[in-house]
Amino acid sequence: MERDSVFHNDRLGAPRNPLLDELPSYQSLLYRRKPSASGSTKRRGSSRTRLGSSSSGKWGQTTVARQYEEKHRTQTLQRPVRELPKPMAEKRRDKDQRLEQAKDLSSWSQWRQSTRRTLRRLKEDGFEMLSNLELWRGDIHVIEGMFGTGILSYFSFLRFLVLLNFVMFLLMFGFVMLPIITAPHASGNTTFNHVDGFECSNYPSTSRRGLVVFHQHITDLLSGAGFLEQTYLFYGYYKVETIHFPKFTYNLPLAYLLVTIAYLFLSLIWIVKRSATGFKRKLVQDEDRFQSFCNKIFAGWDFCIVNDSAARLKRSSLLYELKTDLEEERIKQKIADRTRKEKCRIYVIRLILNLFVIAVLAACFYSIYIATNFSQKAQMTKVNFILDLIYEYLPSIVITLANFITPLIFSLIIQFEDYSPAFEIRFTLMRCVFMRLTSICVLLVSLWGQITSCQEGNCVCGYNHILYPCWESRVGQEMYKLMIFDFLIIGAVTVFVEFPRKLIVDYCDCGLAKWWGQQEFAIPQNVLEIVYGQTICWIGTFYCPLLPAICTIKYFIIFYIKKVTLVNNCRPATRPFRASSSNFFFLAVLLIGLALACVPVTIGIAQISCSQACGPFINYTTSWEVVPRTVSQLPAGARTFLLAISSEAFAVSLFVITCLAMFYVIALAGAHKRVINQLREQLVMDGRDKRFLIQKLCQAQRTCAIRSTGSGFQSHSSDRVSPSYRSNSGVFLVQPPPDSATHV
Repeated sequence: MERDSVFHNDRLGAPRNPLLDELPSYQSLLYRRKPSASGSTKRRGSSRTRLGSSSSGKWGQTTVARQYEEKHRTQTLQRPVRELPKPMAEKRRDKDQRLEQAKDLSSWSQWRQSTRRTLRRLKEDGFEMLSNLELWRGDIHVIEGMFGTGILSYFSFLRFLVLLNFVMFLLMFGFVMLPIITAPHASGNTTFNHVDGFECSNYPSTSRRGLVVFHQHITDLLSGAGFLEQTYLFYGYYKVETIHFPKFTYNLPLAYLLVTIAYLFLSLIWIVKRSATGFKRKLVQDEDRFQSFCNKIFAGWDFCIVNDSAARLKRSSLLYELKTDLEEERIKQKIADRTRKEKCRIYVIRLILNLFVIAVLAACFYSIYIATNFSQKAQMTKVNFILDLIYEYLPSIVITLANFITPLIFSLIIQFEDYSPAFEIRFTLMRCVFMRLTSICVLLVSLWGQITSCQEGNCVCGYNHILYPCWESRVGQEMYKLMIFDFLIIGAVTVFVEFPRKLIVDYCDCGLAKWWGQQEFAIPQNVLEIVYGQTICWIGTFYCPLLPAICTIKYFIIFYIKKVTLVNNCRPATRPFRASSSNFFFLAVLLIGLALACVPVTIGIAQISCSQACGPFINYTTSWEVVPRTVSQLPAGARTFLLAISSEAFAVSLFVITCLAMFYVIALAGAHKRVINQLREQLVMDGRDKRFLIQKLCQAQRTCAIRSTGSGFQSHSSDRVSPSYRSNSGVFLVQPPPDSATHV
C-alpha cells in the first residue's frame, strides 16, 4: 500500500504537498532558528528533510520499536498468569494456551519450566512469611483502611524509628556491654583503669545507704541518680580498659568510640536510603504544576480507604488541595502584579515580624539557660521530695513549655506575612523544628559552661571535678530525664487533654463545645515530637548506652497510645500536609536532627577533657586520643596506610575527585533536564500538529460534502448527507476538535 502523498518526500527532501510547511511544529522551528537571507533556503530544505523523516517515522514501525515489543511479549510470557493485567476470562485463555504449548516442549524444557515455577513459588512464600513477621503489619493495615495513606505514613515512620533504635541498642550491647558481662564466664582477665589517688580520680558513690524512703527510689528512677548512676545505664560504670580473652585482647575504649561513630553513620545511611525515593517523587511533583493538577484529579484517590467517614474526609482533603493550588496560583499572580510600594510594605512587615520571632526564640533560649543553671545549683541541696523532683526536671519543664507556646505564636504571626498557604505550613514547621532541636543544644551549652568552669578560674583536671566528678554521667542523666519527661507529657496529654475533650464534644450540647470540636491528628506536630525524642537519643547514647533500649520501649508504647487516640479521640486533619504521603518531610527533619546531634557528640569526644574518675577513657585526655594511640601500636604497614589516608594530601585528592564526580553528575542531570524539556515541547507540538491536521481534514470533508451536494447526484432522500456526513469511506467530522494545546 502506497503512503499518502501528504507525508511522502522526494529525493531532494522537499515535500510534494505544502501541507507540512503549515504545521505548527515546522513553523515554530523556523521561528526559533530565524534563518538569514543567505542561508535560509539551505536550512529550510534541511528542516523539511528532518521533519519529513520524523513524520514518516510516526507512520512506520522502526526496528527499535519491534525489538521493544518482542522483548515485552517475551517478558509477558514469562510472568505468571495471575500477575497479568487482564480480565479473568483472558487469563484462563492464556493459561490454556500455555498448557497446550508446554505439551509440545521436550522433557528437559518442561522440567526447566516446572523447576522455575517451583522456585518462584518458594520465593514468593518466603517473602510472604517475612512480611507476616513485620512489626505491626496488621495494625498498620487497619489504620490505612480507616484513615488512608496520609496518617499511615506517620505510623510507618514510627516503626522505622523503633527498628533504628533497636539496631543501635544491639550495637551498644554487643560491642560494649556483652564483653564485660561475658568476661568472667569466658576466662577473660579484665584490666580496669587505674586510680592513682589524685584529686581528679575521686568519684564518691551516690547510692543511698541505710533506711531509704520509698519516694527516694522514685526520685532516683525518674532522675537517673542514686542507685541507677553507677549501673550499666550510664557512662561512668564502664571503667574497663582491656579484656584479655584466651586468644585476643579486647580494647573497650576503642570499641566504645567506634560503636558511637557506627550508629551515627548507620543512621545517616539508613535515613538517606529511605528518603531517596521520596525525594525523587517530590522533585517530579514540584516540577510541573499542571502535572500536580492531573495527579490530584485522575490519580489522587486512595483506594485503600474502606471507611465512609474516611472517604468523605479524603474527598474534602482533595478539594482543599485543589483550592490550595489555585490559591497559590492566585497569590503568585498577585505577587507578580505588586507595585514597588506594596513590596516595600510587605518586606518591612516581614522584617519586623521576623525580628519578633528572633526575640521570642532568644527569650526561650535564655529561659532554658537560666533554668539549667538554677537546676544544677539547686540539686546540691535536698529540700523535700516534690521540690527536689521539680528542680531535677526544671530544664525539661521549661523546654516543654517553650515547645508548646512557640508554635501557637508562630501560627499567629505567619498570617500577617502574606505567604502562600503551602509555604506558610512549611515555614511554620521549620521554625518549630529550629525551636525544638536548638533548645537541646542550649541545654548542653549551659551544662558544658558549668562543667568547664571552676571557681579558681583554672581547672586542674580540665573540668570542674568538684561539682562534676563524672560529668559524662551527668550529661547522660539530663538526656535520660528529657526522654522520660517527653514520654510522660505525651501520655498525660492523651489522658488528661484529648480524652476529656472527646467526652465534652460528644456529650455536651453547648455551642462552645461544638465550636471547639474534636482534636485533630496533626501529622507534622506528631512527627516533630518523635524527631525531638530521637535527637535526644542520638546525643545521649554516648553518655547513656542503654538510652536506645529506653527509646525503643518508649516508641513501642507511643505507637499504641497514638493508635488509641487516633481511633477514639482524634480525627484526621482537614488541612492535609502534602509531604505526608511520601515521608520526605519526616526524613528531612530527621536528617536535620541527626546533623544537630552530631555537633555536641563530636565536641564532647574531641574537645572536652574526659573524666579521670569514671568511664573507659580515664587514661586519655580526650576520648578521640584512643584512636591515634591504637594506630601507633599497629604493624608498620597498617600504620603507614592509615596515616596515608588520614593525611592532607589524601583529603585534598579525595575532595578534588568528589568535586569532579559532583560536577559530572550535575552536568548529566542538566542534560537530562534539557532532554525532558525538549520532549515536553515535542509532546505539545505533536498535539498542535494533530489538531491542525484534524482541522484540515474537517475542511476537506466539508468541501467534499459541498461539492457532492451541488453536483446533484443524490437519487434518493435517504442518501442525503446529514450534518455528520457519512459515506462508504467512513465517518467524517464536521466540527473541529476543542482547542487544546496539549491534546495528544
